[in-house]
Amino acid sequence: MSQASADIIDTLAGIRAGSTLDAVRAKRSVARENAQRSYELLLHPAEPGEASVEERRAVAAFVALLHRDAAIADHYTRLLAAPDLQRTLAGEAEKAAADGPYGAYPKGPLSAEDAAGLIYRAGEDARSALGARLAAALEHAHLLVFHPRDADGEALGRLVSAGWSADGIVILSQLVSFLAFQIRAAIGLRALVDAGEAA
Repeated sequence: MSQASADIIDTLAGIRAGSTLDAVRAKRSVARENAQRSYELLLHPAEPGEASVEERRAVAAFVALLHRDAAIADHYTRLLAAPDLQRTLAGEAEKAAADGPYGAYPKGPLSAEDAAGLIYRAGEDARSALGARLAAALEHAHLLVFHPRDADGEALGRLVSAGWSADGIVILSQLVSFLAFQIRAAIGLRALVDAGEAA
């Protein structure tokens, strides 16, 4: 699998080479390189292991669509080869749209912050189009994005029942966690780019 070369956070944020923000990011070169390497390993792996490249990219596109940032969603959607899959994911992300975070803390002082919210379950049409394994991955990704407090053993059991191994579940969790960081970083940096252009 070919590796991505351009820094993806710079690309998604619209940071130009030689700009002030480019220089600022260069001062944290190790963090910048590690973020790029994580993207390459997760989305462009030479050895996909227990999660195929298409599964990884489908989950990434779904997570990006859930964050409702057009440029980032477009990037991840374009990584998918199948237009039918792109349309299915877009439709499911629309059904799964939420704000969050939701969920319940263990009984105690934090229980005051408990919040109920949408729990996404793929419909029969989506399960037929995606297969049980990918449908379960999308449900789990939605849980991690909007219901992180509720990611428990029962949720992991649903993945196992759908055919995910322990290694595959780790990859899936790493992917969603990385995307949460990357998407927020790109959106924040883009706001700085826009503010600089408006100044």
